[in-house]
Amino acid sequence: MPIEETLATEPQSIADAAATAAAQIDAGSTAWMLTSCALVLLMIPGLAMFYGGLVRRKNVLSTMMHSLIAMAILGVQWIVVGYAIAFGDDIGGVIGWDWDKFCLAGIDFHSMYADKGIPELVFVMFQGKFAIITPALISGAVAERMKLSSYVVFIILWSTLI
Repeated sequence: MPIEETLATEPQSIADAAATAAAQIDAGSTAWMLTSCALVLLMIPGLAMFYGGLVRRKNVLSTMMHSLIAMAILGVQWIVVGYAIAFGDDIGGVIGWDWDKFCLAGIDFHSMYADKGIPELVFVMFQGKFAIITPALISGAVAERMKLSSYVVFIILWSTLI
């Protein structure tokens, strides 16, 4: 292929590349994914209030913090290593890892997730919300039984290894 044809097929600017990526985005699927992320994120404070109502008065704040601390800690953990482990190439069929997904450094903001028509960063956020709410659900089992510092260590280990 001559160089002139190659140059003619490549986008000439960042705006052209963005327009090409925007043409591939399925607006309905992306909007539903973002709405689902917001709804799952709202479940976490609701879960904290629910669990806070099930314990004795002296443990309400601690029990609510068990649910809410998951947003802060696991939100960061998911971005740093969680997505790279969960959606990386498998190593011996035991664990996944992809250095391009470590801290989301290798993910271009124009990239799409598979053939679904949604940006990969929206998919990262969607899956991250479930990585956050799962240990928050577990906090109901340890209400009034575990210190916050022990729970923090537990949720980091649990969400990284499981």
